[in-house]
Amino acid sequence: MAGPPLRCGPMNNKETKIALVTGAGSGIGRAVTVELLRTGWSVALAGRRTQTLEETAALAEKGASLCVRADVSQPDDVAGLFAVVRKRFGRLDLLFNNAGTFGPGGVPFEELPYDAWRHVVATNLDGAFLCAQAAYRQMKEQDPQGGRIINNGSISAHTPRPHSAAYTATKHALTGLTKSLSLDGRPYRIACGQIDIGNAATDMTERMRTGALQANGEMVPEPVMDVADVARTVRHMAELPLEANVQFATVLATTMPFTGRG
Repeated sequence: MAGPPLRCGPMNNKETKIALVTGAGSGIGRAVTVELLRTGWSVALAGRRTQTLEETAALAEKGASLCVRADVSQPDDVAGLFAVVRKRFGRLDLLFNNAGTFGPGGVPFEELPYDAWRHVVATNLDGAFLCAQAAYRQMKEQDPQGGRIINNGSISAHTPRPHSAAYTATKHALTGLTKSLSLDGRPYRIACGQIDIGNAATDMTERMRTGALQANGEMVPEPVMDVADVARTVRHMAELPLEANVQFATVLATTMPFTGRG
């Protein structure tokens, strides 16, 4: 079950937009959370480790925040998470569906354990579905009606890396979820978009700097970009009026091997 809420910041006022960020304890989730708090949003931070959520909230130094322990792959945790957010803030304007895992790196497809496959699918796809469904229900029922869901895809939703079958499959599926939500949400003023990110500088991509396996079998260092550039892009998507939507945005290090890679 989702853990008890932790008050990480002051209460919000009625005019403040409310966001929920999953995987907020590190990487892209942390950067987006800090950017939203810094610019006046109230943010609920969700993740599996309380300490890292608190550390994220502390980085912003202002804004109303709420930290909730939750594993997005568990339906009861997700239900508890959204109940806590609803009780604290009363509504939800944005879900940044960010929590995800790459799974075991460098494992050839034929050696990928089923348990590892299931863990990636449960986190990246089941978790995204559960959170999107809970957000959709909240946005449909609240007054005024509507809100926005932004799914964190990946450039692997377009082009895979070697030995990334589980991750790539879930990110391709996430694109289908994004399109379906965009269509089904229209009657209720629920907009859904996806940001596909390549080589933002986080702990997850640190290895890219020293060498990443390429399609031709070579190990080549890859450039990275500042994760703050991703956060600003998410905020731009989030702050559009609901009559406008960025359906898909691709943000990547300019010279990374993506366009034409392979």
